[in-house]
This record gives sequence, C-alpha cells and structure tokens, in this order.
Amino acid sequence: MDTAIVWFRRDLRLTDNPALTAAVAAARHVLPVYIHSPEEDGAGAPGAASRWWLHYSLAALSATLRDRGSPLVIHRGPAAAALRSLVAETGATGVFWNRTYEPAGIARDTDLKTALRELGVEVQSFNGSLLFEPWEVLTGSGGPYRVYTPFWRQCQTRLGTVATPLAAPARLVAPPKPVSGVPLGELSLLPTRPWGEGLAAAFTPGEAAGQAKLVRFAAGPIDEYKTARDLPAETGTARLSPHLHFGEVSPRQALAAALGAGQDPARRAGGAVSHETFIKELVWREFSYHVLYHYPHTVQDPLDPRFRDMPWTDDGAALRAWQRGLTGVPLVDAGMRELYATGWMHNRVRMVVASFLCKNLGQHWRSGAAWFHDTLVDADLAANTFGWQWSAGCGADAAPYYRIFSPILQAERFDPTRTYIRRWVPELARLPDSLVHRPFEAPAAELAAAGIRLGRDYPAPVVDLKASRAAALAGYATMRGEPGLNPPPAAPRTVRRAGK
Repeated sequence: MDTAIVWFRRDLRLTDNPALTAAVAAARHVLPVYIHSPEEDGAGAPGAASRWWLHYSLAALSATLRDRGSPLVIHRGPAAAALRSLVAETGATGVFWNRTYEPAGIARDTDLKTALRELGVEVQSFNGSLLFEPWEVLTGSGGPYRVYTPFWRQCQTRLGTVATPLAAPARLVAPPKPVSGVPLGELSLLPTRPWGEGLAAAFTPGEAAGQAKLVRFAAGPIDEYKTARDLPAETGTARLSPHLHFGEVSPRQALAAALGAGQDPARRAGGAVSHETFIKELVWREFSYHVLYHYPHTVQDPLDPRFRDMPWTDDGAALRAWQRGLTGVPLVDAGMRELYATGWMHNRVRMVVASFLCKNLGQHWRSGAAWFHDTLVDADLAANTFGWQWSAGCGADAAPYYRIFSPILQAERFDPTRTYIRRWVPELARLPDSLVHRPFEAPAAELAAAGIRLGRDYPAPVVDLKASRAAALAGYATMRGEPGLNPPPAAPRTVRRAGK
C-alpha cells in the first residue's frame, strides 16, 4: 500500500495507537487526519469545555506529528465527503481508525466502511479506547451486564489478556505532495469570553501532559488512592479522566501503570488494595461503555422503564441556582463553582451534587447531564449518561431510590478541615468549623461576626433538605409501586467513575 489515511478521533496520541501502528506497517506514506464534524456526533458532540480541550489537544498532536515527519491535516465534515476528497487527492488505498462506541458514531462508521470499500479502499478499524470490546464481556446467557460486580469479576479474570501498550512510531513518511486542509483556528473551538483561563490554570491538554501525569500518579499517589480519592480538598485522584476521554492516555497504558506499581515489592504491602481500587475504576469506565453500547436508548431514556413516568420538577430558578453554585448548601455550591472555574469536579462531590439535583430538587437527570456535558473537560457521553442515571436511580447498578446523599454529612465526613468549602465558597470562610457546613443553622450573632447575611451575602437554602428528602422518598416509592416511606437498611457503598 502506497498511502494510508489515519483518521484521528478520540485517540489523540501516538503511543499505543493501534490504527496508527497498523497504518505505518501497511503503507509507505501515512497521512494523519482530523475531521471536525460535531453534527455527526449526536448527543456526544463536544460541549464548551470539551471544545477548549480539543483545540489544545489537536495543537499538541499536530506538533508531535510534524516532528515525526507527517503533519496533521484538519478538515471539516461531513466525514464521508472529507474522506472521499482526501482519497481522491492523495490516491490513498487504505483508511485506518480506532472505533468509537456512541450510537451516532457507530451508525456513521458503519455507513462509511461500506461507502469506502465500494470505492476500492481498504478500511480497518481497531479498539484503541477500551480494555475490552463491549461485545466481548457477556453474562452466562450471552446477554449484557446490568450490575457492576459480576461485570468486574469477569473483567478481572481477563486482565491478563490485555495486550501490552504499543510504542509510538519513530518516524512517519508523509505523502510526497502537500495535502489541503484548514487551520486549527478556523474550527472556532475556543471560548469567546475569558472562561478558558480557569481551565488552562487547572489542566494542560495533550499526550505529553497526560502521559507525564500517569507516570507521576503511578510513582506514588496511587498507593494512597483508596482513601485519598474521597477527599476533595486533597490531590488524591489521578485526574486522568479528560486524558482518557480524548485518548491522550489509553486505558491499556493506565492498566499497565497500575499493574506495574502493584508488582513493586517495596510498595505492595501498603498499596495493593489501592492499586486494585484504581483498576476497578478503569473497569467502571468500561462498564459505562458496555451499557451505552447495549442500551443506546439510555442517552435520553431511563434504563429502568418505570422512570419514564417519574414526575420530575421543572423549576428553572432552582436549576440556575444549582448551576451557579448558589443553592445555599455549601458542599453543593463548592462543587458547582469548582466545575465552572476549572472544568472539573471531584468525583465524591459529583455524586453529591447529582443526588441533590435529582432527589432534593426533583429535577430531571437529563438537565444535570446536559450541564455537565457542557462544562466538564472530561465530558464523556457514556460515563456522563451512566453516572446521572445511577444518581437518579434509573440506570444500571443504580443507587437505590432511598439512597439520598446528605450534603451535610458528606461534607463533615470528607471535608473535615473545611478546606474545600472555604476555598470555593469564601463567603463562609470566617464561620467557625462547626457551622461552615451548615450556615443556615448558625445563630445570628455568629453570622454577623463572620460578615454574613443569609439571602444577601450567601443564599438561604433553596430547599429544605429534610423535607425534600421525605418528598423524594414518597415520590420514588409511589412511582415504583412500593408502599411506605421508610427505606430498607443498606450498607453504604461507593461507586465512582474512572480516572478521578
């Protein structure tokens, strides 16, 4: 094969890139291509924070490819038209890509394979985004899983079969003639207001930054991951989620790093449980893709059909207060402000703010999912949909309807020093520790001494936590056809999303 096109999508890296490796082996000339066609991504089209990340990730990828000998060519969609044009311009006889798993992308890629092969072009696709294909891990009856624990157990037995990450090609040979494209700036991915400055202060997009972050995490912090990951004021999480989403780090690389740390005899005694906990998070990410692939309707509809008739509340003012971090509930407000300022939120707090929106405010989970999708740099259709349905109680392995996170108890347990809340809700900084998590219970004298007037300097709660919890329990029980308001006892359980 003289010329092959490598179509980069959610795999913006050179290392462990199966499509790129295969193209280099098959063709004399390799043309790296990125096609911007958000209209073809359906519900997975990037939001504002993701577009910011995408711009800088593409810039980093372009520089790396240029250094290796074959610059990145950027085109606008539709993808079919762009690829046909590139095939005609270069005489390429092969197109290589790594698969995506969102419903819209699967439909597009299926049609593209047929169209390109009719032109006599060889098309090859690869798994560059998951440890296991969604159709590889099935129940004993051959169906998909809907509960995480048995899914994890089967994946755990297969971890030894995961291939070793591939090295990056040392050199690429570009086609002999320059290929037409558009400058990155013409994609207009960057925000027009200074919002991106906060994102840039918190993250550095690109393969080099993602790989360096993985190395640093595996060198030490992973040993404390099991406990440190729950403390939002600490840097106890990997913060790899955006790098995984954009494919700057592959899950195989993350798995190899965790397994490598676990094999270090000097560290194993203290870190083995944490290493496995991190691997479980990678598999939790796999589970979200497994569910989306087998139940594509969950992008819009609940997996549990009983929730189609759930009487969600349509309260625009309450939703805006939640989005802006002005609910009067400190941990919720801290999380929402962290999200808007940095494009990221600690995973423990994500669960709290999601529970608060769906179960205390009674808002539809889709409203929360839409806001997260627009403001998270790691916005991922599979993980976002799965996480919100879990929080609302209507998805796979969902939190039971009676499990409603208390923002007060969660704050007292996981922000015991009040550092996280004081950072993101500075209005409360002068309150005594005993009142930072519950300013609405503070005596007037304490509020005055801290310079706070509820409803003016900091909002009064938009909802009564106890009353709204009782109302949620009643509503969920009625919707499910279950009598009574008292939930059965259950042991506490924590579930999370990969890379946090």
